[in-house]
Amino acid sequence: MDATPTVRLSNSEQGVAIANLVVATAVDQTGRGPSKVRAWVSDEVVTVVLRDNLTKAEHTLIADGRGDMVSAMRRAFQHAMAPILIPQIEEITGRHVEAFLSDHHVDPDIAVETFIMNKAGSPSATDRMPA
Repeated sequence: MDATPTVRLSNSEQGVAIANLVVATAVDQTGRGPSKVRAWVSDEVVTVVLRDNLTKAEHTLIADGRGDMVSAMRRAFQHAMAPILIPQIEEITGRHVEAFLSDHHVDPDIAVETFIMNKAGSPSATDRMPA
């Protein structure tokens, strides 16, 4: 039986793969990605910081005093992306995501995606998401 060994990426390689994944998902789902992104991977937490995410239309709303509306919409988008991101984060890291936390700040324009990791074999956050 010829089994191909599983190659585990280093934490820095996982960080690059996760940063690329989050940017590609943001572009696919919102039409625009951040200008800067960085991901950190540890045994317990994966954190992704995204800068310069907002669209021209969102900047217009913020200038009109509607930053709260933009923040709420961004949070909705970020949580709508969870079912897309979580399985792929689990595949990259080889561990389950226990919880997903996400938020966006409009001034300065910074978003944070945080994945709390659990040991392999534990239920995934996507298993507990409502259908």
